[in-house]
Amino acid sequence: MAERFLTLRTGGELYALGAGEVAEVIRLPSVARVPQAPKGLLGLANLRGAVLPVASLRGLLGLSDAVETGSGTASRAIVLDGTAPAALVVDTIGALVSVESDQIETRQAELAAKPGERLKGAFATTARDGKSAVVKILDIGALLAGAFVQHDRARPRQALADLGGHEKTEDTADDRQRLVSFDVAGQEYAFPLESVLELLDAPETLAALPETEELVLGVTPFRDTLLPLLSLRGLLGFPQGARHGREKVVVARVGGALVGLLTDRMRTIFPADAGLIEKIPPVLAARAGGESKIAAIYRGDGGRRLVSLLSPEQLFREDVMQRLKADSGSTPEGEKDTGRASAGERQFVVFRLGGDEFGLPIEAVNEVARVPDQITRLPKAPKFLEGVVNLRGDVVPVVDQRRRFDMPALDEGSGRRLVVVRTERHSAGLIVDSVSEVLRCPASAIEPAPDLTNEAVRLVHGVINLEKAGRIVLLLDPAELLTRAERGLLDAFEAKTTRAGQ
Repeated sequence: MAERFLTLRTGGELYALGAGEVAEVIRLPSVARVPQAPKGLLGLANLRGAVLPVASLRGLLGLSDAVETGSGTASRAIVLDGTAPAALVVDTIGALVSVESDQIETRQAELAAKPGERLKGAFATTARDGKSAVVKILDIGALLAGAFVQHDRARPRQALADLGGHEKTEDTADDRQRLVSFDVAGQEYAFPLESVLELLDAPETLAALPETEELVLGVTPFRDTLLPLLSLRGLLGFPQGARHGREKVVVARVGGALVGLLTDRMRTIFPADAGLIEKIPPVLAARAGGESKIAAIYRGDGGRRLVSLLSPEQLFREDVMQRLKADSGSTPEGEKDTGRASAGERQFVVFRLGGDEFGLPIEAVNEVARVPDQITRLPKAPKFLEGVVNLRGDVVPVVDQRRRFDMPALDEGSGRRLVVVRTERHSAGLIVDSVSEVLRCPASAIEPAPDLTNEAVRLVHGVINLEKAGRIVLLLDPAELLTRAERGLLDAFEAKTTRAGQ
């Protein structure tokens, strides 16, 4: 009786996998790297709508020259068949061969295995040069199980959708309103966070509409519909400016219709004290004929920072609002809720580290700000703790996420951002390369992270697979961003800070 195998080469050795273990051979896909992953796990990839882990055979075998994603040393991956599919990156693919069962040696195979190898058997073959060679049959299941500590990650989708969210208690409740601020014509404006459905990069191309006002830039695809894109510069009465590549689109619902508002660039997400928000003076509203675009003014930093608060409904003329409401009223019922935040949807702040994207539940993000110029260093602080900063009277520890994830340092630049997160016990500022968007998705779109993980990567609790855009966003649990030892250090730090302030 003959058995079929797929042969392959890795690290100069000739191996084989049972044909029944191989689903297909694919080109090496784009990989989203998992922070602090074990050596054999390159990351996660999208395969026709499914998220699967990508493992390096070199890494699984413990070779020092394990393949890195994007290195160009490997271009093929074998998709393994089974209950927990994975893609296995190898150096080269050989051939599909048939071997008689009596030619397969199983008894001595394990004795002949090199360190790191897990084998089921071996058989002899003839190479192209006519010389005989030994093909080792990999026990790929044992290799994967040995490299990755398996644990039960199965959780209901709703539990994943609730990732990091928690209701405010009396101790955490305050009267601050979270605002999303951005630049328009050199001035800072903001929308209340609840008015913003999503925050996206500006599209490179637009479908222009004929015979429309200058402020109507065109339409762009958005999920399963078309999003009209309007210039916030035009709506506020400023002349159009040249595009510079940092524009952001604020997606909001106006009069029941979904619109995109183009801003010059995003600034921050921050909590604003209600006592520092003042309605626009009546004399200014009167001069604007009662049609002022600005709803209120926020006075921050002791009055040195003035932020104009906008309301989406106040941006449009009355006749436009009536038309938008009428158009919304004729929208089919199945499309009315497109873009509307609901109980079954979640919002995530998406940030970048290198070429990878990560998401934090927006409920756990206090604010997003520029990295302060001055970070107070602490003597004998652990490696992960960059220092502390004073944010509106609160002393917040700062963690460099690149250092925390053992990534190479990044040259300091204006694009870096400080994401201030809170858990039930701590608040901390995370230095990231950039904040790209506020992303909304239904709970059903959040997938559990594949189970090829170990304790070091417990922080990745879910995945948003944006297949059409070719993106994978890894969802982080704020409570897992710090190890148990590091949380203990923060407990001690906060206790010391409290005593010093008394």
